Amino acid sequence: MKRLRWMSGVLAAGLALAAAGCGGGDKAEDDNGPVSLRMTVWTANKDQLALFDQIAADYKSTHPNVTVKFDALPFDSYTTALTTQVAGGNPPDLAWIFEKDAPDFVSSGALTDLTPTLKGTAGYDYDDLAPATTKLWTAGDKLYGYPFSTSPFVVFYNADMLTKAGAQTPDQLVAANQWTWTAAEQAAAKVPAAEPGKFGLVIRDFDYKVWDNLASLWAGYGAAPWSADGKTCQFTSQPMIDAMTFLHNAVYTDKAMPPPGTAADFFAGDSAMTVTQISRAATLKDAKFKWGVAPLPAGPAGAQQLFGQAGIGAFGKGKHPQAAADFLAFFSNPANSAKLAQYFPPPRTSLLNAASLKAANPLLTAEQLDSVVVNGIKNGAVKASHLGYAKIDEAVRAAMDTYYQPGADVPAALAGVCKAVEPLLSTGS
Repeated sequence: MKRLRWMSGVLAAGLALAAAGCGGGDKAEDDNGPVSLRMTVWTANKDQLALFDQIAADYKSTHPNVTVKFDALPFDSYTTALTTQVAGGNPPDLAWIFEKDAPDFVSSGALTDLTPTLKGTAGYDYDDLAPATTKLWTAGDKLYGYPFSTSPFVVFYNADMLTKAGAQTPDQLVAANQWTWTAAEQAAAKVPAAEPGKFGLVIRDFDYKVWDNLASLWAGYGAAPWSADGKTCQFTSQPMIDAMTFLHNAVYTDKAMPPPGTAADFFAGDSAMTVTQISRAATLKDAKFKWGVAPLPAGPAGAQQLFGQAGIGAFGKGKHPQAAADFLAFFSNPANSAKLAQYFPPPRTSLLNAASLKAANPLLTAEQLDSVVVNGIKNGAVKASHLGYAKIDEAVRAAMDTYYQPGADVPAALAGVCKAVEPLLSTGS
């Protein structure tokens, strides 16, 4: 708990220092001399990093004075590591930002307005950016983060494991118009009996700590953690109680999902299905089992799709804020967006079609891309975020302990969550 409180404090302090211009140098330096830019990322994927390096090399061919380095930070502690760098006087020039932290970064004053640079770059085609994808990163008419990855949540499945268990696959259930959360849970419950030690369904590598990964389930129930204006806790709403009762039964009664403290990696063959983002498809390149992908199942609220986002921001008080924005304009231009689309679903309308995405995603069929990626981005909603998210995250996580118990009183446990977070929602910090 002390560590989590420290993390919340570091985020606020780091952004305040970045907004004040502390740690990044007293003033901007000449962009005509040697320029070294650093972008923090959370990927350690060698193929992705190689692509970034190639884009940086292409940029250097026309901007020989600019060198770009990509600094991979640990995913689990990324935001803490980033803000610690800022607070410690070593801020990057550009940084990846989780969607949950977007309100804090966008409102902090630490990021530069990208709008004039992107609109003013020849061939950039700013209006190609889908408005739904830039909404979270915009304040007024200013864009403070480029949403380089808009990645829908989908269900990947191991067809071999489900067939062995005598269960229908998601695609078979989709074809029969029976693809629901209940059907998914019933199929998942058959797996442990057929293959002891294996599990049926895992939601986004869920380890019962990152509670907001459950948003993919909540969407189908019409549930959300707080109201649209962010001021009222919704954990005690009937849709949320229904969704969390379903989940509790799936874990503790039907054994369709692993219990807390149990790791089950779908990509390593530990489970039959997983809910995760489509950007993980590349992980299945060398899979030893037959796999498929389907949209999120329908719930009482229908088939609701959800996507997560990641943005790139340029720190406005760094040594080379304009050079950083210029490089971002190159990194995210139409040609490079098409290259990046093999890993990160782009925000560009011109690329949101099966034909364009197929060229960058050879592992997925045009039909899969159209039904799960294009449909997910065009019709889905972004994961919830909130000002002061780190403190809210900490409060929810601690309050959920009583829920993750066999025989838990689900409505009472969720009431405890609201009691813990309502003061934070009302103050927004």
